[in-house]
Amino acid sequence: MANLFDVYPLFDIEPVKGEDVWIYDKEGQKYLDLYGGHAVISIGHTHPYYKEKLSTQLENLVFYSNSIQNPLQKELASKLGEASCYHDWNLFLCNSGAEANENAFKLASFYNKKTKIISFSKGFHGRTSLAVATTDNKNIVAPVNAVHDTLILPFNDVDALKQAFAENEICAVIVEGIQGIGGIYEPTEEFMQAIRTLCDEQDAVFIADEIQSGYGRSGRFFAHQWYDVVPDVVTMAKGMGNGFPIGGVFIAPKFEASFGMLGTTFGGNHLACAAGIAVLDVLEGENLIEKSVEVGEWIVEQLKQNPAIKEIRGKGLMLGIELNDAVAPLRKEILMKHKIFTGASSNKNTIRLLPPLTLTKEQAQLFVDAFNDVTKEIA
Repeated sequence: MANLFDVYPLFDIEPVKGEDVWIYDKEGQKYLDLYGGHAVISIGHTHPYYKEKLSTQLENLVFYSNSIQNPLQKELASKLGEASCYHDWNLFLCNSGAEANENAFKLASFYNKKTKIISFSKGFHGRTSLAVATTDNKNIVAPVNAVHDTLILPFNDVDALKQAFAENEICAVIVEGIQGIGGIYEPTEEFMQAIRTLCDEQDAVFIADEIQSGYGRSGRFFAHQWYDVVPDVVTMAKGMGNGFPIGGVFIAPKFEASFGMLGTTFGGNHLACAAGIAVLDVLEGENLIEKSVEVGEWIVEQLKQNPAIKEIRGKGLMLGIELNDAVAPLRKEILMKHKIFTGASSNKNTIRLLPPLTLTKEQAQLFVDAFNDVTKEIA
């Protein structure tokens, strides 16, 4: 009998229903969801408006993506431009964050014919292979079969960045608006400004990976907007579809499109676009970006006196709570005793909070009480 390829450790919990910030298992147990499936739940589980949008599309189901006219794609692009204030940018739709980054790498090489990409320690850009840029379109001048080569530099190290640019022909720099899986680390404004300046000087492409930190989670539409920089390309996914698979590459006007430059099979399909439009409508209609700042700051204020905490990092509802020791036992106790889902980071010592942006202070208080309870004996 065929089985699943066992690469994920799983809790013995089987969810059967979600409602806003709550998840219910098959036994009827209720859980507070402060992780949102790796930050994909941006407007709450089964939001009524979201359900209506997808249900309407299902009643008139069309599933073509990129070979016929789809007005939903244009509506999504227009609303994204308004929400992000990047009004004259262009949107390429795909299925996931990894696919968005792969296409961003290709776009960068098509633009400047280079292959070397800079990324940073503690960063994560999906299950990417650093894409191969190939094309049969004679109108596109790009490296053929040129596999991208990556330099991994220390995060927030401006001197290392300058040295890398001095010693290499750089195609692109990719950096998260706020690092997610690595432990919720924020770039400095000096660092982000240096990326922008060096990319301008060497005709390299500044790629802002907003796959986890975008769509209002940080309190700005994109987290890089905290640092007074405008990148050339923004990649996004996760909260973009509130759990429905969708990704996007948001592209500055300086890039000229050509047929065959980028490609996808399912990207931009009607259901995905309906999900994406619903998310943008709810973010605006319920002021969720502004609320994420208010509730996030409140959580930090409540926790900062807890002596077990080494550091709290992040903005809005993208928070990392670092302790001196591994957090796995505490996360399990919070889940099993207090029925609250949280996340962890790759550094093992940080709890990540990535809840739906609909979270209220009253609901967050449940986590604060639970966290204080499980850490009361930790000095």
